[in-house]
Amino acid sequence: MGALFRRWRWALLILAMLAAGLAYAFWPRAVPIDTGKVSLGPMVVGITDDGVTRARELFVVSAPVTGYLPRIELHVGDPIVRGTVITRISARPSIPLDARSRQDLRGALVAARANERGIEAALVQARRDRVRAEELHRRGFLPRSQLEAARTRVTTQQAALTQARAEVARITSQSLAATGRPSGDLVSVRAPASGSVLSVINESAGIVPEGTPLMAIGDPRQIEVVVDLLSREAVRVKAGDRVEITQWGGEAPLSGHVDRIEPFGRQKISALGIEEQRVNLIVAIDRASLPRSARLGHGFQVNATVILWSQANSLRVPLGALFRGADGGWRVFVVDRGRTVEKAIRIGHLNDEYGEVIDGLAENQIVVLNPSGSLVTGTRVQNR
Repeated sequence: MGALFRRWRWALLILAMLAAGLAYAFWPRAVPIDTGKVSLGPMVVGITDDGVTRARELFVVSAPVTGYLPRIELHVGDPIVRGTVITRISARPSIPLDARSRQDLRGALVAARANERGIEAALVQARRDRVRAEELHRRGFLPRSQLEAARTRVTTQQAALTQARAEVARITSQSLAATGRPSGDLVSVRAPASGSVLSVINESAGIVPEGTPLMAIGDPRQIEVVVDLLSREAVRVKAGDRVEITQWGGEAPLSGHVDRIEPFGRQKISALGIEEQRVNLIVAIDRASLPRSARLGHGFQVNATVILWSQANSLRVPLGALFRGADGGWRVFVVDRGRTVEKAIRIGHLNDEYGEVIDGLAENQIVVLNPSGSLVTGTRVQNR
């Protein structure tokens, strides 16, 4: 036997080495994975979108008359006090009307004044009828319906009188304008409110028509944030919800709350060409953040997150560890002594980083992040 072994010892050694090499080559190796940990910590669920700051009260000053506008000397950022003269416009004289047009205006004015007097007389009579109807109703001689009819006639005559007086005023102004305004009449344009000059819309000198915007005035210290939300997200928000303002330029976020949600949606085309319904969400900055938000001005871009749910100490699992099982439920792979174990879990709230664990996991358990399709229960794994 010993002689036989010595004779075949090298062949047996080579066969053993080949078997060991084949076993090493085909032995299942540990799959490299990324891992995360189930932890306890704060968790927040919210809606994040872009926002733009704006002054709460924005006043656009316009030219009150057609005329020559001198160059506006105020610059953007200059403080301004209510009532300050911004500029003086030299009003152009009105073009007089011909004799026939003036005669038509005079006739229309006479008719309008006659109509006004007639309505005034009818209103006086309607008020007398109402007083009499109220007295008869109080005594029980007049039904409620006739009393209401008398009151309605008074309201109708009052509305008609207001309209008639407005018509008289309109025709009177046309008659005055037809006489022509003397050339060089200066009309002062004053600031409607105190604040700062936010923009000078029309700075250069020249002829401007009536109603031309000249300047925007507001208080940059009193700002709010307008967030452009999808309508289906806006319905989940209510007034008073907490808001976290980020990406505004400072290190720490600013705090705010939802002041109001505008009830009017509008269509907007996204960058991908998709039609979306958008709603403006108005956010008021909290008093504690006002000193830091003073560096913001009108039209600054920010990010705003409306907090829909939050919990200070929630059991959470990294979002990348979650996947759906064959039954549609949530699953994770837990690493136990170097091998994977697929576990079914219950998840509550979700955000961009974590899922809230309701059942199925414990704190400090190690889970596989972004598991591949080749992983099954019992797969040997190692951390990258």
